[in-house]
Amino acid sequence: MTRMIDCQQVKMQFKGNLDPILTNINLQVQEGDFVSIIGKSGSGKTTLLQMIGGLLEPTAGEVKVNGTLIQEPIDEITYVFQKPVLLEWRNILENVLMPLELKRRLTKTDIEQAREVINIVGLASHENKYPHELSGGMMSRVTLARALLSQPKVLLMDEPFSALDAMTKEQLQIELMELSNRFSTTVLFITHDITEAVYLSDRVVLLGDQPAQVINEFSIPFPRPRPKELKFDVAFTKIIKEIHEQVEVNGGAT
Repeated sequence: MTRMIDCQQVKMQFKGNLDPILTNINLQVQEGDFVSIIGKSGSGKTTLLQMIGGLLEPTAGEVKVNGTLIQEPIDEITYVFQKPVLLEWRNILENVLMPLELKRRLTKTDIEQAREVINIVGLASHENKYPHELSGGMMSRVTLARALLSQPKVLLMDEPFSALDAMTKEQLQIELMELSNRFSTTVLFITHDITEAVYLSDRVVLLGDQPAQVINEFSIPFPRPRPKELKFDVAFTKIIKEIHEQVEVNGGAT
């Protein structure tokens, strides 16, 4: 299996700071895997994601994606920020198609596939609406559809569901699993929600306090996609308890 993300001895120290944010980060993610990163606020989760996405250059070490040394953003990676970023003058369909439109002339197949993905995320009857007409959950769905339409090899997601209500969040988790499995996308996902991390992931990575390092990894044994009822399974809650205990030992709440 292809190693899609490979971080070797990665360190990040911002100019003017005496101490690094991250140090000795070694993280490997195989093709098609879904990996979540958790850790207390300020532990460097977003900084790590930005280095993998080519938005920041590490102070030391190297980051490779699909064998390419990352020094800038590349087409194989799509980055989803915490807050949905949509163009107000474009409707849902046009926003979803935008990344493809920037690369080449759109085809009939592109439009059909966009409509199909919009349908999967539950927005089929809303494709002509504009961002100001959408709820927060609907905007997150548009962002998800847009991210996966271009079928990136790697999808980097920085707490994309953190601002949503519990019911909307749960539905989007299901849709993300369905879409990432369908397109065989490798996903690196940041969250403060341990239940969310366990539900979505093949593996959960815990970062320690600054300078942050990978201090533990947890393999999640349930096949994906997963039914929402899994969250009530004794084996599932046992893993959540184990991770909570590790988080408490290493610096408190995420």
